[in-house]
Amino acid sequence: MPAWGSVLKADEINNLSDYLLGAIENRKKFDFTDSVKSNIFQHASMTVKLDTIAKGLSNPWGMAFLPNGDFLYNDRNGNMYRQSKGVQNLIKGVPQTRVEGQGGLLDVELHPNFATNSLIYFTYAKSKDSLSTTALMCAKLVGNTLTNQKDIYVAEPWKTTRIHYGSRIAFDKDGYLFLSSSDRFQHMDTLPQKLDNDLGKVHRMNDDGSAPKDNPFVNTPGARATIWSYGHRNIQGLFYDAATGILWANEHGPRGGDELNIIQKGKNYGWPVISYGINYDGKIMTPYTSKEGMEQPLIKWVPSIAPSGMTIVTGDKYPTWKGDILLGSLRFKYLDRVHLTGDVPGDQEPLLKNVGRLRFVKMGPDGYIYVGVEDPGFIFRLVPSEPLAQ
Repeated sequence: MPAWGSVLKADEINNLSDYLLGAIENRKKFDFTDSVKSNIFQHASMTVKLDTIAKGLSNPWGMAFLPNGDFLYNDRNGNMYRQSKGVQNLIKGVPQTRVEGQGGLLDVELHPNFATNSLIYFTYAKSKDSLSTTALMCAKLVGNTLTNQKDIYVAEPWKTTRIHYGSRIAFDKDGYLFLSSSDRFQHMDTLPQKLDNDLGKVHRMNDDGSAPKDNPFVNTPGARATIWSYGHRNIQGLFYDAATGILWANEHGPRGGDELNIIQKGKNYGWPVISYGINYDGKIMTPYTSKEGMEQPLIKWVPSIAPSGMTIVTGDKYPTWKGDILLGSLRFKYLDRVHLTGDVPGDQEPLLKNVGRLRFVKMGPDGYIYVGVEDPGFIFRLVPSEPLAQ
């Protein structure tokens, strides 16, 4: 055992001490000892019942709602399904994807004008020999078949790692497409801080993959024109709030330091220069938690909850949750409710404790909340319910 006083600087010792004390204190909040015994979940804010929409899946990763009431969803194992009146139909024409590590078939969204053009967008791990990368494909959905498939974005550079593909998709009210691209687990690689590559970024593009003329770095020599923000590690949740025009994102830190951010044009979110986390082996990755010109998270989670898909509650079915953020926790297997006052996060409430690794959260056009849970894979609809009799 080394003499840490001679190994670490004073500020590094303080940072590590703060981290460990915070982790011990905060982890108690997530020690859920009770296993799930019912599909009724009682919370201080309200009670909900889980209706099973789909089962028999592996890792349901993304979901979209078709205008006729059908569900479209991706399983990370490479299968895309269209569910109509309770019947699962396998979609033909899905490209071959690298199902390894965290790779596979990932997010899916409809074009804002899907009702007239039948276009869908989805992300997947694209493979080339020993390398892989994040790709965004646009295709036309005709019945249960994809046609006119085209990769409109392929992240550069390709990597040998099999994790941190990122790739959440969100459209804004003007029809621009936002896409997250993560750092591919190159911890000390400075690619997220450089503008000449696609990794560790949020991208903004037209519906054909081209860069809008008002993107922040479109006239910067050598920069990737689609970059909207940079300095990201592994964004797993991305949501555009049409009511406020705010683009929300959550991302994984290393050990500790998960973040909730508002994504803004041209901003630098700091990774890997600043972080509230440490390496998985306990080593200090960076002595800095802040630097001039780098954004601070609105929420930082220590210990890491591994946040995933997210939404903001709308409509009147969940009155006590209306206007709040819901996001999944992969690590602690619950749904996190973050109370919002305007754009300021407040108290958090863990919901659906021990429901499973919660990968996505979506508001359906019917006003209900839908969640995807992994291993085994289910899709549930949350229905407000009366509390169980005591």
